[in-house]
Amino acid sequence: MKRSLTFVCAILLLGAASYGQQGNPAASPPEQPQGPPATVPSRSVPPAQAVVPVPVPVAPPKPNGPVQKSLVRITATSVEPDYKAPWNAGALQRGVGAGFVISGNRILTNAHVVSSSRYLIVERESDPNKYPATVQFIANDCDLALITVSAPDFFKNMVPLQFGGIPALESTVSAYGYPIGGERMSVTAGIVSRIDFQLYTHSSIDQHLAIQISAQINPGNSGGPVMQSGKVMGVAFQGYSGDVAQGVAYMIPTPVINRFLKDVSNGHYDKYVDLALSYSKLQNPAQRKFLGLKDDDRGVLVNTVVEAGPSATVLRPGDVLLTIDGHSIASDGNVELEGERADFQEVVERKFKGDSVKLDIWRDKQPMTVKIEFLKTAWPYLIQGHSYDVRPRYVLYGGLLFQPLSLDLMEAYRPTDLRLRHFFEYFILEQLYLQHPDVIVLANILPDPINTYLAPYRGGIVDEINGKKIRTLDDLARTFAETPERFVIRMIGDGPPLVLDRNKVEAAREQIKTRYNVLKEQNLEEKPESKSPEQANNI
Repeated sequence: MKRSLTFVCAILLLGAASYGQQGNPAASPPEQPQGPPATVPSRSVPPAQAVVPVPVPVAPPKPNGPVQKSLVRITATSVEPDYKAPWNAGALQRGVGAGFVISGNRILTNAHVVSSSRYLIVERESDPNKYPATVQFIANDCDLALITVSAPDFFKNMVPLQFGGIPALESTVSAYGYPIGGERMSVTAGIVSRIDFQLYTHSSIDQHLAIQISAQINPGNSGGPVMQSGKVMGVAFQGYSGDVAQGVAYMIPTPVINRFLKDVSNGHYDKYVDLALSYSKLQNPAQRKFLGLKDDDRGVLVNTVVEAGPSATVLRPGDVLLTIDGHSIASDGNVELEGERADFQEVVERKFKGDSVKLDIWRDKQPMTVKIEFLKTAWPYLIQGHSYDVRPRYVLYGGLLFQPLSLDLMEAYRPTDLRLRHFFEYFILEQLYLQHPDVIVLANILPDPINTYLAPYRGGIVDEINGKKIRTLDDLARTFAETPERFVIRMIGDGPPLVLDRNKVEAAREQIKTRYNVLKEQNLEEKPESKSPEQANNI
C-alpha cells in the first residue's frame, strides 16, 4: 500500500511540474534585422488552456493515537509434529506476528502466532531489547491467545488499548502490524465490506463471526489491532492470497474477543459450546406445507443431532427450530441480533460451558418449548480440526504404524482411499464415532522382513484383532500387549486379514527401533509438549 501511494504521488508531482513548464512565459526570441515581413503560413491557434493546480498530498493526522506505545512484534520458534514419524520431535520453524497490550499487563494476539511455540520473543517500538514471553491462554478454536512478559519494566509507558463495537459497513479501519518480516510498524487502511460467519482456518472446523476488510493483511500482520476512532474493532488474522481473491482479508470482531477474555477470566479456557446438530433451510413452500408450517418464513429443519452433543436428549431429526432464546429464526437460518442479521447459532456462540438455551420448536405438527440445560463442546468435531501443542497419538508394532484418523493425519499422507475419506467426511453426520471413537488407520509401514508384502493394507481401517472389536487406540495397544501365537488383523471391508507372527515381531523389535531411530513405540495420550503444568492447564 505504501509503495503504490508513493507511485501515485510521483505521478502527481510530475504532472504538476509539467503544468508549471507550460505556464511559464516563453523566452523572447533574438532580434531579427528589419526587412520585408516574412510570409507565415496561416494555421488555427488553439485557445489558451487553463492551468489546473494539482494539490500535493498531505499526510492525515494519526486517527488512532500513538499506537506504537501499544503494539509489539512477536517472534515465535515452534516445533511442528511429524505425523509420518511421530516419535520424532518434529520440524523447527520460526515466524513473526504482532500483538497489542490490553488491560492487566496482557498482550492479545492470534493463536496461530504462538501455537506449538517453544520460545517467544517480544519487541517494542524504539526499544533495542528482546523480551522472553510466555503463553497464558490459547484458544485455537477462535484463533486468539494471551501472552505476557515477566520483565518488570516491560509494560512501563505502554498504553493498553480499549475495545469498541462492530464497525459500520463501508466505514474505514486501519490495520497495524509487521508484515513481511519488517521491524517497523506498518499501517494499512481499508473499508469494512462484510460482516458474516466465516471459517477460521487455524482450526479448519470452527465458524465464528468475522469481518471482511479491504486493508492488506500479510504475514506479520497477524495478531495486530484493527482500529477505528482510537479503539480496537478487531484482530487481523487471515486473508486470501494468490489467485483466489485480491484485497480480501478478515479480522476477529470484538464479540469473539470479549467472549474469549470472559472465558479465561476464571483461569481456564473451556472452548466454545455448540448445539451439535445440522439443519436445512425451509424456504421451499411445498416442503413447509408438508411439515404443517405456516407460510411465514420462519424455522429451520433439524437433520442430524450428534449423540455426543448437548442436544441429544432434547432434540431429534425432523424437529423445526422456530425461536432461540426469544429470537425468531428465519427460514434461511438467520436471527436479528443487536440490529444485525446473524446465523442463529451466534446466540449459542456467546454462551459458555454449563449455560442453557431455550428453543421453541415444531414437532409432529405441534408447537413445543424445550430447554437444553447444559451446553458443552461436542468432542467428535475435533477429528475434523487441526490439533496444536500436542504430540500425535500412535502405536508402532512390527514396523506397522497405527494412528487415529484426524485432519492432521489426512494432510500428512494425502490418502486417496475412498473408504478412508468417507470415514473422515461422514464421521459426524453418519454418527460413525459411536462404533469407532478412534478410527484406527494403518498409516505407514517401516519395511522389515517380518512385514513384507503388506503394502496393500496401508491406509486400511482396523476393525478387529483376533475376533475382538478395536474401538480406540487404547484397545489396540492392550491387544498387542497380549501373548497369542499370532495376531489376525481384519480391516473394514472385504479382503483377507493381515497376519503377524508375534514371536517374529518380538525378535525384530529392537532391530526396527534401531534402524528407524524409534525412541518410543507408542503414545496414547495427547499431552502438551514442553509446557509447564500451569501452561498445560490453560491450553
